Amino acid sequence: MPHPLDSFFAPESIALIGASRDQEKIPGRLLSMLRKNGYPGKIYPVNPNYPDIDGLKCHSTIAEVDAPIDLAVIIIPARAVVGALEECAAAAVRNCVIISSGFAEEGGDSAAMQDRIAEIARRTGMRISGPNAEGFMSEVQKVAATFSPTVDVKPGHVPLVATRKRIAVVAQSGGIGFAIKHRAKALGVAVSYCVSAGNESDLGAGEFLDYMVQDASTDVILLFIEGIRDVDKFLTAARRAAEVGKPVIVTKVGRSNAGLRAAASHTASMAGWSAAYDAVFARYGFIVSNDMDEAVAIAAVLASNPLPKGDRVAVLTVSGGAGIWGADTVSTQGLQVPALSEAVQAQIKRWMPSYGASGNPVDVTAQGVTSGGLQKSIELFDASDEVDATLVVLSLSSETRMPFKEAELAPVIARQNKPIVFYSYTLPSDFARRELANSGVVILTGLTHAGVAMRRLLDHARFRQAAEADRALLPVRDLSAHLEAPALSEADSKALLRDAGIALPDEALIAERDGLDAAIAKVGFPLVMKIQSPDIGHKSEIGGVRINITAKGEAFTAWRELMENAQRLRPEAKIQGVLVAPMAKKGVEIIVGTMIDATFGPLVMVGLGGVATELFRDVVYRPAPVGVAEATAMLDELKATALLRGFRGAPKADVAALSTLIAQVSLLADRLRDSVADIELNPVLAHPEGRGTTIVDALVVPKKR
Repeated sequence: MPHPLDSFFAPESIALIGASRDQEKIPGRLLSMLRKNGYPGKIYPVNPNYPDIDGLKCHSTIAEVDAPIDLAVIIIPARAVVGALEECAAAAVRNCVIISSGFAEEGGDSAAMQDRIAEIARRTGMRISGPNAEGFMSEVQKVAATFSPTVDVKPGHVPLVATRKRIAVVAQSGGIGFAIKHRAKALGVAVSYCVSAGNESDLGAGEFLDYMVQDASTDVILLFIEGIRDVDKFLTAARRAAEVGKPVIVTKVGRSNAGLRAAASHTASMAGWSAAYDAVFARYGFIVSNDMDEAVAIAAVLASNPLPKGDRVAVLTVSGGAGIWGADTVSTQGLQVPALSEAVQAQIKRWMPSYGASGNPVDVTAQGVTSGGLQKSIELFDASDEVDATLVVLSLSSETRMPFKEAELAPVIARQNKPIVFYSYTLPSDFARRELANSGVVILTGLTHAGVAMRRLLDHARFRQAAEADRALLPVRDLSAHLEAPALSEADSKALLRDAGIALPDEALIAERDGLDAAIAKVGFPLVMKIQSPDIGHKSEIGGVRINITAKGEAFTAWRELMENAQRLRPEAKIQGVLVAPMAKKGVEIIVGTMIDATFGPLVMVGLGGVATELFRDVVYRPAPVGVAEATAMLDELKATALLRGFRGAPKADVAALSTLIAQVSLLADRLRDSVADIELNPVLAHPEGRGTTIVDALVVPKKR
């Protein structure tokens, strides 16, 4: 099915507005790059100062071209761009890339010019990339609509190509995007597209991602983003990528922002600036990498290998020390390096000298290379049911000798059943890279990156997109009456949750001491008593909590002390009374919360709860709402998940009930996104299996009006 951006990435005709004869400047390089890369379509230079450029007729305006134009590349002073766009729209140009800078990145009147660009796109339907973009490269269609030196073609240069699969790069930084492409090409990874989104006045990273997801020539996608503007399109594309199983590697910059917002809840204060992005990435199985070379290594491994079926790795080497290092590296990533069976070891020993090692890591030694042991071991592991992947650790610095024969290795790589990752502990020669590329092999030079890439390959193989939230878990009810006040107490918050359909213990809010007898009769001993005020967020800090009360006398004394403490320490607070609640039975303390992110909307969080919440910050976020299965997956990601699974002989917690509660709270946050800023349940006690959960404390924070 055609995509709306087909004519953008594969234009049959290109107009260069601002074209120049001076190839030392950007306008002149654009034409040069198109021609050097073999663009097969028609090129129309537009500049009133030249009659012709490089043998092509030069037009004074776009209207003079008098031919259909799929793409106009604009590189003229910023003040002239809006007029040029209006002329392009009048000439029925379908797409534009604005290379020119000096718009929203400068602010003031320049930002207003960018607003006019966006308006032109909306009004005319012409699709616009930029301004302040570095353009794009479509390798398959040979469209180098960019001035980046990384697409320059040197005379006589033969590109290194090791993979049949291709990667696409979508970047909000042109320089970094083309740098990623440059590094991938240096490894021999084939590229389909590299596109710079620029200031995203119209086309944004989300829409470009959508194109790469549906593109048949793209097998792996690499994203470099600062922030997402076209959120709905981005989320739709992310969902499609997950559905079709196309891997997306993402680098999100801006994580060092120290401006954590002050908030009434732990949920928001612990979030950090990129929590929402990480939550979205996790939901759709994106592979997060914060290092350019690591990201490229992951892409290279994905583009050159099938997916593994398990986590068992054979480490094969010609150097004992290097092999041990390789085994340590993959083990650090949580992969297994199993001992090989006697039968497999017996086969390997036939191909190596007596001083080799056959147990795993396998050291066939330099002599084993000469006898063909390295090659034969690769074939053996690829066929063996004892391992799921092979890491080959060797030296490839020679300019004349190879440890493999292409005629023998190429068929193995072509039909490989499992990942086979090659790492050279010496800097590989160009000779080695090209020889192995002929067999379909990419050589990695970072051992840690190789280990991470193998781990991410397994993670991608195991990823399953979570089912959508079951909205029937929580009845739809009008809760607006609960949110009329600017702030809610614990009792107010629990009343809202109860009316929403979330189970809570029987409790009683007592405004007068005379009501204590009835409250005790209702709740029963042992009980807890807590001062209630929408103005007192942390009750324990003013002595506002009494626990494990077992007699009426204690209860009446507690009432008096709680009220006196509140009136003395917080005289300005509106005191509602004392909440009388049953003393909860033991359980694992968990925090369940929600918050609103400015970009992605409501998020749900789960973590280790109680007083240690902010100390350990063991939390996981997802976009709300989540289903029960996704809530369980969140719990499994916690470092404290062992506490829920029966740590050191303790009974297993009721994970099913806890997951249902998380799903319900996430649904509530989604429904109340316009009126509620945060919800926090802390702690929630997860009791042994079959005994459910208890919400001990709760806070609902209305949005400021």
